[in-house]
Amino acid sequence: MKKPFVTKEKLEEIVKEYPTPFHLYDEKGIRDNVKELYDAFSWNKGYKEYFAVKATPNPFLINILHEYGCGCDCSSMTELMLSEALGIVGEDVMFSSNDTPEEEFRKAAEMGGIINLDDITHIEKVEKAVGYLPKTMSCRYNPGGVFKISNGIMDNPGDAKYGMTTEQIEEAFKIMKAKGVEAFGIHAFLASNTVTNDYYPMLAKVLFELAVKLHKSTGAKIRFINLSGGIGIPYRPDQEKNNIKVIAEGVRKVYEEVLVPEGMGDVALYTELGRYMLGPYGCLVTTAINEKHTHKEYIGVDACAVNLMRPAMYGAYHHITVMGKEDAPCDHVYDVTGSLCENNDKFAIDRKLPKIDMGDLLVIHDTGAHGFSMGYNYNGKLKSAEILLKEDGSFQMIRRAETPKDYFATFDFCDILKNMKY
Repeated sequence: MKKPFVTKEKLEEIVKEYPTPFHLYDEKGIRDNVKELYDAFSWNKGYKEYFAVKATPNPFLINILHEYGCGCDCSSMTELMLSEALGIVGEDVMFSSNDTPEEEFRKAAEMGGIINLDDITHIEKVEKAVGYLPKTMSCRYNPGGVFKISNGIMDNPGDAKYGMTTEQIEEAFKIMKAKGVEAFGIHAFLASNTVTNDYYPMLAKVLFELAVKLHKSTGAKIRFINLSGGIGIPYRPDQEKNNIKVIAEGVRKVYEEVLVPEGMGDVALYTELGRYMLGPYGCLVTTAINEKHTHKEYIGVDACAVNLMRPAMYGAYHHITVMGKEDAPCDHVYDVTGSLCENNDKFAIDRKLPKIDMGDLLVIHDTGAHGFSMGYNYNGKLKSAEILLKEDGSFQMIRRAETPKDYFATFDFCDILKNMKY
C-alpha cells in the first residue's frame, strides 16, 4: 500500500489555515531524490538535469532543484519568462518546442539558452527570428516505427509529431555546421512514464550510435546527448519503483561500449525529467463533502478535474488514502467524483476503499507532476493553492488559490462586468 508523506495530524493543522483542496509537496522527498539522481550519474563529468518546467511550473520548487544544479527545460514563452525571472539563463536553459512561434526562438536566444530544433525547417526559422544561428544547437530525433524493449512495446514514435528522421537530422547537422554552428546536441523522447530500468539504456544505445554516425558523416562535434524524460513513477501500489542507480549504470555500460571506443568519451549527458523529479512528492488533499446512493455508490469531494485532470483525461490511476483509516478494511466500493458537469470527472471508479464519512480528508497520491499544471477553469472552477511541507515540519503556501477576480481578469479591458460583485 502507498503511504502518504504527511500525517493526518499535520494535514488537520494545515487545513486550519488553508482549506481544501490544495496540492501539497514534500520538500525532504524532493531534495533526497535530486541528490540521488546526481549521484547516480556522477560518472559522467558533464551530466545535467534540466527540469521539465511543464510538469510543475512553480518557482519555489524550481529554486529547490536549481540549488543542486538543475536547469530548466522550457517549451513556451511563459516557461522561458519564469526561468529568466529566477535567474536561470544561459546554458542552464534548454528550449524544446514544436510548431514554434518565431518570438519564442528569439527569447530563448536572447537568454543564451540552448535551442533544440524539432524540425529541419526550423533552421531557417531561427535564422530569421534571431538573425544568426547560435554556436551551440541541438536537434530532436525520431527514429520512427515502434520502440521496443525486452518485455514488449514501450511506445510508438512513428505516430508522434516530434523530431526529425535519420536523414533529416544528418542534413540538419551539415547545414548548421556550414553556417557556423560549432557544437551539437542530440535529443529524443521515445516513450512516456516508463516503469522499467531498461528504457534509458535502450534509448541511450540508439542515441549513442546515432551520435557516432553523425560525427563520422558530418564531422560535427557532438557536445551533449539529451536523454530527455520518460522515466516514470509507480502510480499503482503493486508497481515497483525505478532504480535510478541501476538505470544510470546501464547507461554508463552502453556509453563505454559505443562512445568511448570512438573517441567520444567527453560527451555530456543531459536529462529532462519532470514526473520522476516531483511526481511522488506531491499529493492532492481534498475533503469528502457529499455521498450519493443510486445505481452506484458515490463519494463527492471538494476537488475536481480542474485540480487533477489525468484521471478524467487518460483514465489514469491515482492511489487514494482516506486519512486516519489507513488500516481499516477496504470493504466499500466507490466512485470518487468531483462536481464538474462531465461524467469523466472521477478520481476513482469502482475503487475499494474504507468507509468514507463526510469530512474525511482524502489524499490523492502522485500529483507532484502534471497535476496542478494541467488544470483548467471549466464550469468556472478555480485552481487550488499549492503548499510546501518543509523539512522541519512547518508549511508554506507557494501559490495562493485562484479567486473569482482572477477568473474574470481577462475582461479588465472593458467595463462590461463593472457591476461584478466580489
